[in-house]
Amino acid sequence: MAANELAEVKKQLEELKEKGYIRLSTSPWGALVIFVEKKDKTKRMCVDYRALNEVTIKNKYPLPRIDDLFDQLKGATVFSKIDLRSGYHQLRIREEDIPKTAFTTRYGVYEFTVMSFGLTNAPAFFMNLMNKVFMEYLDKFVVVFIDDILIYSQSEEDHQHHLRLVLGKLREHQLYAKLSKCEFWLSEVKFLGHVISAKGVAVDPETVTAVTDWKQPKTVTQIRSFLGLAGYYRRFIENFSKIARPMTQLLKKEEKFVWSPQCEKAFQTLKEKLVSSPVLILPDTRKDFVVYCDASRQGLGCVLMQDGHVVAYASRQLRPHEGNYPTHDLELAAVVHALKIWRHYLIGNRCEIYTDHKSLKYIFTQSDLNLQQRRWELKQLILQEAHESPYSIHPGSTKMYLDLKEKYWWVSMKREIAEFVALCDVCQRVKAEHQRPAGLLQPLQVPEWKWDEIGMDFITGLPKTQGGYDSIWVVVDRLTKVARFIPVKTTYGGNKLAELYFARIKCLRVPSEQADSKQIEVREDLTYVERPVKILDTMERRTRNRVIRFCKVQWSNHAEEEATWEREDELKAAHPDLFASSSESRGRDSV
Repeated sequence: MAANELAEVKKQLEELKEKGYIRLSTSPWGALVIFVEKKDKTKRMCVDYRALNEVTIKNKYPLPRIDDLFDQLKGATVFSKIDLRSGYHQLRIREEDIPKTAFTTRYGVYEFTVMSFGLTNAPAFFMNLMNKVFMEYLDKFVVVFIDDILIYSQSEEDHQHHLRLVLGKLREHQLYAKLSKCEFWLSEVKFLGHVISAKGVAVDPETVTAVTDWKQPKTVTQIRSFLGLAGYYRRFIENFSKIARPMTQLLKKEEKFVWSPQCEKAFQTLKEKLVSSPVLILPDTRKDFVVYCDASRQGLGCVLMQDGHVVAYASRQLRPHEGNYPTHDLELAAVVHALKIWRHYLIGNRCEIYTDHKSLKYIFTQSDLNLQQRRWELKQLILQEAHESPYSIHPGSTKMYLDLKEKYWWVSMKREIAEFVALCDVCQRVKAEHQRPAGLLQPLQVPEWKWDEIGMDFITGLPKTQGGYDSIWVVVDRLTKVARFIPVKTTYGGNKLAELYFARIKCLRVPSEQADSKQIEVREDLTYVERPVKILDTMERRTRNRVIRFCKVQWSNHAEEEATWEREDELKAAHPDLFASSSESRGRDSV
């Protein structure tokens, strides 16, 4: 590291130690330190946790889609933005996992006691926390993306009330904001690389500058990076896939890297399109939508509109097999593509679709299906017969594939069978893997003596004997497996069975312990009163700013093995006499 970087490392280490975020470590783990430049040009010290992340079990908590977050802002006119200060550092790490976060510096080995940047599960854990904190306000007037909070309202009066609620939640959960990065009472706000206002959503000019200043890519990795950044705004660019096609061709493994004039033209066109990108309106799900679709040999394109304004653009390149499609199938593929990617807007709403209908009309007028359509229909019939017929009984995807491959074959056969089975409604409702798990089996303890523990069952529906018995009561000793068979009648009630038990079974058992004959106090709801007998043990648990004491208590009518841990303050309030007797017994013990 350079001298100025070493000085910055030392400075940030001291700050983190003072705050209690890190401590000296003797862990066998050790990652390297790197610097990342922030928007305000200051440097943030980060740790390269790639090796640790590879062996970490990933948290599957989902991060929200950016487009879905913006859709709820329709009608909002006033905005405020809150950025949490060192958001991840407000989450503690479990004690046994702290050594895994160790990192090496010139000044020693340290480990984080709080969540650090660079850990693979950090975003998911923090997103989970923020959703729990603001659950009652989400989709009403709050948008949360990790440590960024957006408050939106339709009027200034509502916004004042909403701000109070959000700030109160932050105070309640001890989450702190960085005032220099917060903005309040705005009519136009920059959020997640976009500019949001009452007019709609647009591209953030600062982010566009990073794209327009991008130098000509020299490697496949640089092309992938450029397309990744530009693709983040593809909903603002009409025919994005068609424009970027010359560049995406260079990403193929067998393609030789040659920066052609077509690539340069595509590179510059994408920059120009981003600079001049339109303001997209935010959709109103109560109104109708209009979809425009088109297809060519270069790709598929579609536009989603509402009230004559663009909501979003979408496009994609043709897959290799789609290059052989006739024109009417390509036009239909464009319609299907639009309906799939915008289904969350269109389902439940009325929509009009505009496309080249003349080629599509051929599908309804042709007398016979073409070869491709015949294959589609035949595959569907084969799959339905192999899965849903009375003779197949809904097999799993693996068994169904093994059965079918003996007689049939087509491209992607195994994948299509798996998808077909996964979408089966009956399998989703009935199959064992979709049921509530039964839990782990708990073995029963071996009894200490014969007839201490028994198992019993009834065999019914037998022919009646001369004495009128039609059932057998089977009682088995769990230790010796000795069985007793008692003739009974199905009309016997609990009292009669209890008499038989004491007469035929109870006499086989020698009492090994005495039950307390003290009468149990039974309430009106047939529950009995539990009273603490004595305190067996105590312990303390430390949180961030307090110490909580717990007591292990033995209750009346229970053995010591059934003692429970209770909070000392709650126990003291409910049973003060217990602590007086405990202190007296401790005094006698000390004497």
